[in-house]
Amino acid sequence: MSVSPRGSWQAGTVQTQVLVVGSANADLVVATQRRPAGGETVLGGDTRTLPGGKGANTAVAAARLGADVALLGAVGDDGHGRLLLDSLRGAGVRTGLVRVVDRPTGVAYITVTPDGENAILVSPGANQEVEPSAVDAALPGAGVLVASMEIPLPTVEHAVTAAAEAGVRTVLNLSPVAKVAGATLAALDVLLVNEHEAAWLLGAESADPAGLLELGPRSAVVTRGPRGAVVVTAEGLTEVPSPEVEAVDTTGAGDAFAGALATGIARGAALADAVRTAVRVAAISVTRHGAQPSYPAASELE
Repeated sequence: MSVSPRGSWQAGTVQTQVLVVGSANADLVVATQRRPAGGETVLGGDTRTLPGGKGANTAVAAARLGADVALLGAVGDDGHGRLLLDSLRGAGVRTGLVRVVDRPTGVAYITVTPDGENAILVSPGANQEVEPSAVDAALPGAGVLVASMEIPLPTVEHAVTAAAEAGVRTVLNLSPVAKVAGATLAALDVLLVNEHEAAWLLGAESADPAGLLELGPRSAVVTRGPRGAVVVTAEGLTEVPSPEVEAVDTTGAGDAFAGALATGIARGAALADAVRTAVRVAAISVTRHGAQPSYPAASELE
């Protein structure tokens, strides 16, 4: 398939084809009035086990919007792995690149407070088995590669640079934030971070988002929760506001944003337009419980 020239954000007729390289986790979610302090025990509600993981979430969000999506990842041969594969397939994500390995499926332990905010501890498990060598054979035909963390850093770095060399658009959702090789950042079409991650990268509590381009990517998108997002390009900054909603659970909202963003890019949308859709998708997701179960279908955006 043809791919628009890298660095160009002109609308086109690129076939939607999104390859997600990332994690798949079972989310163990507990509602609580407040999170415990060190050494403290706090009672919470019943535990809900839901499909999650940054990679799987991104893939499901894109598939719900009608994208042709494949996930490259790994799960264990256990109940959590089967839960994830069922959720992916049910959303229309192609799972032929998801390996079943001899390690437990990754698990995220999540507490959610009444304001919808969450705190998350991730046990990567099978996600640690996602190897760089698996990426190369998956690239032919891809229009956009979107990578996220929670898998080994060498795999993320290889995926981005190999995709760029193959002429595939590259998006990195750098969450949880980590130090990434300069060559990887320079191979990015879009660096996607939230405000805290941007500040960490720039070494300042309140940093100018424009500084992200000095790290090497062609563009950047900074998500700002209920305040929407900022698009950073060589032409300047574009603020994209978010609809006002009542949040009940913010788990996976950033992944919903990433999946919608990748879908828009793969369809040839201008970056700012792709971000406008992504902001709407993320806003809808926080009004519902869970990650993947909260993601809207394309028809809900019409």
